Amino acid sequence: MKIGFTARALVSACALGAAGLLALAPVSASAHPGHDPDPPRAPRATPPPALLYRSGTQVRPHADAPALPRLSARSWLVADAGSGEVLAAHEAHRPLPPASTLKTLFALTVLPTLPAGVPHTVRPEELAGIGPGSSLVGVAAGRTYRVADLWRGVFLSSGNDAVRVLAALNGGWRATAARMQEKARALGALDTRVLSPDGYDTPGQVSSAYDLAVFGRAGLRNADFARYCGTAEALFPGAGGPPYGIRNTNRLLTGADGVARYPGAIGVKNGYTTEAGNTLVAAARRGGRTLVVTVLNP
Repeated sequence: MKIGFTARALVSACALGAAGLLALAPVSASAHPGHDPDPPRAPRATPPPALLYRSGTQVRPHADAPALPRLSARSWLVADAGSGEVLAAHEAHRPLPPASTLKTLFALTVLPTLPAGVPHTVRPEELAGIGPGSSLVGVAAGRTYRVADLWRGVFLSSGNDAVRVLAALNGGWRATAARMQEKARALGALDTRVLSPDGYDTPGQVSSAYDLAVFGRAGLRNADFARYCGTAEALFPGAGGPPYGIRNTNRLLTGADGVARYPGAIGVKNGYTTEAGNTLVAAARRGGRTLVVTVLNP
């Protein structure tokens, strides 16, 4: 099996728990340039899907493949974004706080409901409840923004203020959390529990490397999502003056602050909170092949 975007085809809750929508596939000798994953492939033997639920690192490398690097992350997964095949994983279904990588699910849920060009004047109550220490892009009450401006604030600056306003436009904070939960289930992401749509540390809110890979892959298939998550720099409307520059916090994409830009990087979303540590959903494209990677708490 491969990453899918619906759980309807699975027969029962037991089947969902045992299988999920990702399958572990052999690792090729090179994880860099490769053939286009879209054309159909001949079936290949794979271990039982339940393997992804086992503890430890799960991988079936070819004999000439390089050894896996040692990683300190509590959970991680590498998958082919085109075919959905998992190349390697470690504790793929371990429930962990996702931090702002949960904004991938927020975008998948809310992007289709709000046209990008619609203007909105922010009301003070829409900015209420932002958690202490939250990342902000600088949304100001009384200022009019286009929906596209707010999305750039979400993807580049990880702005919880922008998330609050977009959630208000989507029916409110609790309604958005409920819709995100429904979306996760529809995508077959069963490890995720949504309580705070911005990913802010909240007791009981968790996701997994598996689920975040599903969100990342689904997002890359949405043109708006892909454009926002791959934007390195943009201008954001000023509260009472000219617009100011914002830069994507994903340094693998921007090459900022001493981190070399990763060749072929195309986004997706990084995050950090006290409970989650650093979290990352990333994707890179080389030679017509795209890989999606999730890393939780290195």
